[in-house]
Amino acid sequence: MAELSEERLAPSNGIEIAYQEVGDPDGEPLVLVMGLATQMIAWDEDFCAMLAERGFRVIRFDNRDIGHSTKLDGAYVPGRLDLLLRRRETAAYLLTDMAADTVGLMDHLGIDSAHVVGISMGGMIGQTLAIEHPDRIRSLVSMCSTTGNRWVGQPTMKVFALMLADAPRDRAAFIRRIQRTYELIGSPAYPTDEERLLRVAEGSWERGHNPRGVLRQLHAIIASGDRTAALGKLDLPVAVIHGTRDALVRQSGGRATARAIPGARLHLIEGMGHDLPSKLWPIFADDFVSTAARAGWQVPMHQPA
Repeated sequence: MAELSEERLAPSNGIEIAYQEVGDPDGEPLVLVMGLATQMIAWDEDFCAMLAERGFRVIRFDNRDIGHSTKLDGAYVPGRLDLLLRRRETAAYLLTDMAADTVGLMDHLGIDSAHVVGISMGGMIGQTLAIEHPDRIRSLVSMCSTTGNRWVGQPTMKVFALMLADAPRDRAAFIRRIQRTYELIGSPAYPTDEERLLRVAEGSWERGHNPRGVLRQLHAIIASGDRTAALGKLDLPVAVIHGTRDALVRQSGGRATARAIPGARLHLIEGMGHDLPSKLWPIFADDFVSTAARAGWQVPMHQPA
């Protein structure tokens, strides 16, 4: 099985982005963009290797303000009123900046354009990249995400309350918070792999817990506004994957995304929540491959069954 490269730092958009890659350097470039408060290690190594076996050159990375990427320690930290009132003027950065980070990483890697897969906030970043840098993206898969329209894709009240709760202060509390989060947002039909989740939680703590960065990321999501009209002008292959039991970004967000983008293919997965269950990895991989093929990729003949 292919193994991820050692972790490296790339200069990008005035900051540094931590990244890893796996697969043939001449493979079809596939950039994986993770969601709010979540480090690149949540793109499981085995899943990345599976995608590499499908013929992709897979790149995963930490978004700004989290993990080993640059933390904007001196930037404004939003309060609850900033978030509730959706104040754009106080946001340290927006999704447009995070999309530019992704483009900068591609520049560093010598990738002129790539297939982009984003989950949750990563889907929003991918959508923004497609809107603002259409020449840099070959196809888009938007997972568990939404359009920025405040009337769709909202979390349940329990999840919203957890998002606004005070950040955990020590390792044990941090790990318990992640476990509690996935009790609420995980997939009812696909039980959480507790060992895998614990490994991600422990790894995330060790790589760097940054609650202020999480708040700035959340503010970027809220302050970036509604992309619906701009999504209607996209011209590229798009797949929208969403779980019917997603409690963090309810399925109305995925449905709205698919409606907004011309020709987008909506794949609703019964019983899936807001996570990446290992039993669904082959299904996700098939969607990634078929979407890339719609962009003109000549899919290798040796695709796994």
